[in-house]
Amino acid sequence: MAALTAVPARAHEPAHWEPKDTASPTVRFRGLAAVDRDTAWLAGSAGTVLRTTDGGASWRNVSPPGAGDLQFRDVEAFDARRAVVLAIGEGEASRIYRTEDGGATWTETFRNTDARAFYDCVAFFDRRHGLAMSDPVDGRFRILSTADGGRTWTVLPSAGMPAALEGEAGFAASGQCLVTAGSRDVWLATGGAARARVLHSADRGRTWTAADSMIPAGDPARGVFALAFRDRAHGLAVGGDYRPDQSSPDAAARTRDGGAGWRPAATPVSAYRSGVAWLPHSRSAALAVGPTGTDLTTDGGRTWRTVDTGSYDTVDCTPDLSCWAAGEKGRVARLER
Repeated sequence: MAALTAVPARAHEPAHWEPKDTASPTVRFRGLAAVDRDTAWLAGSAGTVLRTTDGGASWRNVSPPGAGDLQFRDVEAFDARRAVVLAIGEGEASRIYRTEDGGATWTETFRNTDARAFYDCVAFFDRRHGLAMSDPVDGRFRILSTADGGRTWTVLPSAGMPAALEGEAGFAASGQCLVTAGSRDVWLATGGAARARVLHSADRGRTWTAADSMIPAGDPARGVFALAFRDRAHGLAVGGDYRPDQSSPDAAARTRDGGAGWRPAATPVSAYRSGVAWLPHSRSAALAVGPTGTDLTTDGGRTWRTVDTGSYDTVDCTPDLSCWAAGEKGRVARLER
């Protein structure tokens, strides 16, 4: 495992991804919620949800009963006991579950009954207020809202949502196509259309504006796959073309004005990247991950370089200086120094 030597570390020690055995070699974990250095939740294929409270030394299978046919693509955790998971798919395959006891029991709090909707991501502003997003229905992205921690959900009016472009949709690749910063700001990433856009709302999803991300699109497999904002102004976007036989040039961009305008990276990520996260308490360092490796920026997304070649789909960092990554074949790792 290559050392991430450029990652800021205590006492200038090199950092590296340290694999954690989940004993789930057939599961692909695209959903990841890192609570702290000890606690993390995973959500993946075949209705699988895992949780660790000892830094990945052991994992408990806390999958909701009867969910084996579902594809969990996003998980949002408030602590070691409370979490919300999103299953994706057309019609009733899109569901949301909530637990208050570390996954010992689950409550299904939302089941999509509109055959036209396909939910991709869920995100929370705080422990009570959150949103989930669906691909366009009647020409506009659909937004689901909760004000009670995911116990109940309501579809928001679509009047404040700009019209979707032809073929435009979200990518349920890492749980990072919908992200928040602060108490009211939220961003939505798109692809599949002539242009890959980032939509922004400053009022918890009621009204939105759209901006060109500068990441190439023009194909159903291309666009913005993940966003990360370290505050309401500074954000990163990564993506590309998820097909392994296709190149992904210019697949990273940055914003300093809350997503109103985006600038392509001078030296972009080296290949398709599906996940991105700012390093804890850093104003300039971030990691981007994908099936072919991990890229690092130390200048706020202006330039990126590959620092590891392991396959990961999603990445998440926590205030206690911990970063986790997860992906195919049950792969999970924590950044060690």
